[in-house]
Amino acid sequence: MSFEPQKIRSFTEQVFLAIGCSETDAKQAADVLISADLSGVDSHGVARLAGYVRLYDHGRLNPKPEVKIVHETPSTATIDGDKGLGLVVAPKAMEICIEKAEKVGSGWVSVQNSNHFGIAGYHSSLALQKDMIGWAMTNAAPLVVPTFSKEKLLGTNPISVAIPAKEQPAFLADFASTAVAYGKMEILQRQGKPAPLGWVQDAEGNPTTNNNAVKEGGGLLPLGGDRESGSHKGYGLGAIVDIFSGVLSGANFGPWVPPFATAGFHGVAAEQVGKGTGHFLGAMRIDGFRPADEFKENMDIWINRFRSAPAVDGEKVQIPGDQERNFKAERLKSGLPLNDKVVESLEELSKRFGIGF
Repeated sequence: MSFEPQKIRSFTEQVFLAIGCSETDAKQAADVLISADLSGVDSHGVARLAGYVRLYDHGRLNPKPEVKIVHETPSTATIDGDKGLGLVVAPKAMEICIEKAEKVGSGWVSVQNSNHFGIAGYHSSLALQKDMIGWAMTNAAPLVVPTFSKEKLLGTNPISVAIPAKEQPAFLADFASTAVAYGKMEILQRQGKPAPLGWVQDAEGNPTTNNNAVKEGGGLLPLGGDRESGSHKGYGLGAIVDIFSGVLSGANFGPWVPPFATAGFHGVAAEQVGKGTGHFLGAMRIDGFRPADEFKENMDIWINRFRSAPAVDGEKVQIPGDQERNFKAERLKSGLPLNDKVVESLEELSKRFGIGF
């Protein structure tokens, strides 16, 4: 079933307004979610809307946060998100990054006391508007087992980097440090399909295709899947994100990061080592390294050369960001394809808040 993006955006805004968000924040939060759906990242779009409402229901989400700087230097800052929507807190953090970069060449902001911030690529891309390179990462609830571990200690902990070009569209990398984001497992659960081997292990550390394995004591695997395929590298990436986002900011980290309010993961850890969920964002002025036009011309050359590489039959070489742009062009024409279970969750929100869907 497909829906007009603008109608889904309007509905999403109204839901955020219904839980007490300001009009500005409701628009901002809806923009992040719809951006995910348009980009083909269905796991982080309106499928998550009911989860944010559950965060509010459990007293873990402040719809009207007072985001404030708690530590600062000319090029860095730490901000307290006041339990706000990460969808709103992270863009505010990136604004600070950009302001600092304009003054001193680069700006870096760590965030504590926030919540799930949606797709990392949305936030890193904000720097492109100022012709800067953008960085965004976040830690997340412990659903991931380090290499050789049976215990879940890390989140899916994504990293995104956005780099402008001149004539070509921007390079936009956005990926989890795990074999797959947990949202993809939720999609399989809704579809009743098994998980591919290499995505998840069971409670005893054995490979499995059970799409409910994480809920049954198992864990997601780091990028690479197993040690022979390089899972220690995915583990290392996830650890870096956790340290930058949590240890550096004063947020929770490792097994203490509070869960997003998806089905089966509502509560918070009994013990806390910081405040809320943490993020880390950055913006870099290109002319802090070389003339911006020269760099962007070289980026065009880089992009064109990679796209022109000989490809295997039936495929073509893309750069990070191409697939999302292709999805967006198609979905703006044909609408957003929403899973029946997602539609049901939106209909429930419609009834609860008296908002037409």
